[in-house]
Amino acid sequence: MLPVLTGIPTDWLLDSDPALRWQVERDLLGEPPRVWEATRARVATEGFGARLLALQDPDGQWAGGAFFPADVRAGTAPDEPGQPWTATTWSLNSLREWGLDPAVLQARRTPELLAEHCLWEYDDLPYWDGEVDCCINAWTVMNGVWLGVDVSGIVDRFVEHRLPDGGWNCEWVEGSTRSSFHSTLNAVRGLLAHETATGGTDAARAARRGGEEYLLERDLFRRRSTGEPVGSWTAEFVHPPRWAYSVLGAVEHFRCADATDPRMADAVGMVRAARQADGTWLQGGRHAGRVWFDVDVPPGDPSKWLTLAGSRVLAWWDSR
Repeated sequence: MLPVLTGIPTDWLLDSDPALRWQVERDLLGEPPRVWEATRARVATEGFGARLLALQDPDGQWAGGAFFPADVRAGTAPDEPGQPWTATTWSLNSLREWGLDPAVLQARRTPELLAEHCLWEYDDLPYWDGEVDCCINAWTVMNGVWLGVDVSGIVDRFVEHRLPDGGWNCEWVEGSTRSSFHSTLNAVRGLLAHETATGGTDAARAARRGGEEYLLERDLFRRRSTGEPVGSWTAEFVHPPRWAYSVLGAVEHFRCADATDPRMADAVGMVRAARQADGTWLQGGRHAGRVWFDVDVPPGDPSKWLTLAGSRVLAWWDSR
């Protein structure tokens, strides 16, 4: 179905890396599969996807580590701002989000190589078994189901470690009993990916819906106790978003789940309000830290990635 949203700068969006262009063709222009699938196939051989594939280590990792580069683990990393975004998990996240055909990494034996060589910085746990941080585990689930790995054990832990207020918090292992917007969104995204790929389980499905309800009870950005916004960060739209929460990211999740709810209306209004007169959304910032290469514009400039995301969530919402 073509979007009902008007004023989308599609020519500008189409003049982009294949990783972005195929999504414009599919989600905004309604092109037939033969068109956008051909563009998507180019991710492996052109642009961002080809560049990142070329940086993979012979042992299947990127930057020699699971969540942090090898020099961070060894204590030899240079003094630099922010967190490095170059290690295996972040690289897999990018390739998956860009639409790389998983067969490319399967042909390289990446799932098997990571099982053999990649250990989490936390207690040297095996990569595909996950660790204790629920955000990290959510990405491991998403990457695992994408690459055909059985990550059901991690999914079971999401069910076990859901907090009494309905969501999750990455600091649960430190004793936190209050859920976090950031952690809960990442958790439900991981559970939805597993459910979509495998059918899921009743318990995992209930946990996902419970986590979504945690967000909806708060209109995606408010404190349940007072109704006040939890912070200005909910309306800060950044690409790549990394771990960070925003109402744009939250509405994107519900679009993927195709689950509308009137309690999302104010959050959608915040997304709409950020749209510029020319139909674009501006880059809100960048997370400090080492990257392989930049994939979006500096803060304040019109962002094609954010314009894609904003346009398709408004088109989805308005069509419902």
